[in-house]
Amino acid sequence: MQDHWTAIVLAAGLGKRMRSRKPKALHPIAGRPMLLHVLAAVRAAFESAGRDVRYVAVVGHGAAQVKAILDNSVRCVEQAEQLGTGHAVAQAQSVASGSAHVLVINADVPLVSPDTVAALMKCHLDDKADLTFLTADVDDARDQGRVQRDASGRVTGIVEEAGADAATLAGNEINAGVYCFRGDWLWPRLSRIERSAAGEYYLTNLVAIAVREGATVVAVPVTDPAEALGINDRVQLAQAEAVVRERIRRQHMLAGVTIVDPQTTYIDADVTIGMDTTLHSNTSLRGRTAIGEECEIGPDTQVVDSSIGDHCRVVTSVVEQSTLEDGVDVGPFSHLRAGAHIGSGAHIGNFAEVKNSRLGRNTKMGHFSYIGDAQVGDDVNIGAGTITCNFDGVRKHRTIIGDGAFIGSDTMLIAPVEVGAGARTGAGSVVNHDVPPNALAIGVPARIRRKKENNVD
Repeated sequence: MQDHWTAIVLAAGLGKRMRSRKPKALHPIAGRPMLLHVLAAVRAAFESAGRDVRYVAVVGHGAAQVKAILDNSVRCVEQAEQLGTGHAVAQAQSVASGSAHVLVINADVPLVSPDTVAALMKCHLDDKADLTFLTADVDDARDQGRVQRDASGRVTGIVEEAGADAATLAGNEINAGVYCFRGDWLWPRLSRIERSAAGEYYLTNLVAIAVREGATVVAVPVTDPAEALGINDRVQLAQAEAVVRERIRRQHMLAGVTIVDPQTTYIDADVTIGMDTTLHSNTSLRGRTAIGEECEIGPDTQVVDSSIGDHCRVVTSVVEQSTLEDGVDVGPFSHLRAGAHIGSGAHIGNFAEVKNSRLGRNTKMGHFSYIGDAQVGDDVNIGAGTITCNFDGVRKHRTIIGDGAFIGSDTMLIAPVEVGAGARTGAGSVVNHDVPPNALAIGVPARIRRKKENNVD
């Protein structure tokens, strides 16, 4: 256990200044709860260092909601009554007491990088410190604890803003909310923290305790002050959002993605994009979206939780929870709703909508059509104004269209109905009965007029 660590993430707070019913740790930044940004940075730091670690999250407000976003690798302990950060860490003692070292990080510092966390741990070990913490010199120190130093520059303590005098508040060196402790030093001293006038036990008081005891205290300045931004209100949340999105765009551009207008392009943290894809202005890629190589996405396009293959083009359209195979083009002004699966080489033109349907390879759906709850084969032509009438007022029904069918303009397909392979419908037909393969259906309601012989009219 000599090099074993426990990483404790403090995620129990409500965040009153957020003015939200949602726990602060769950507020999203680039589509990912800030707690998961923090955990990702900590995980990456430990993985790069090759250190043995267990993960603990201290939860409180909205505990069930917070637990729901965490996987089984994170042990949750509950702080039933929120009595400050020192009290929160104490709740994890039964889980973490066997570790040689303890990393503690606030869940509201989502900009901290893996390299910074790794550097903090390295300083802690190299200096054989009892307590190591991250600091930053910032222009706006509001809502942050201030670092106190004596005339020689030695750290003497950290004072929370609520208890600071005017001289202390004038300082710009803040505590960034990331700490390393030697485990056997930490646990006995938590009980020595005195309760503040606000009724809380501040973890930061351990710095003054360590200084009085002559323990080894190391303050590590962060290279980029933006990493120390703590999120206490929605103004700071927006600031963090801007920083994270700029990092994401830069990462993709360096990996071979062209972003024509970065300031109007929004990419969530869990999005993947292939090389030589171009993103045009006013494009938003959200959730767990995956874009292939050599695609053209945008302008004015939203893609949400969808998979798009290579060589696809989506223009001025919305794609939600859908799959596009290679070589698909969509738009402008089309909407692929949840459950749409578009086969390779298919064409979805302007003002078209597809929902919970599979369109086969090389199928063409040019414009002004709605396909819902349908199975459409390969090489099908769907004429302008075609509608699958899938809802009878009570239940949804399926429409099946076979390979090579030709659906005439303004056809209404009254589900449940099947149009066979190679069949045709006349313009304006209302099809409420199955159409056999290679047949022609015309009229209102449609009637079978003739059937192709040997696939020739």
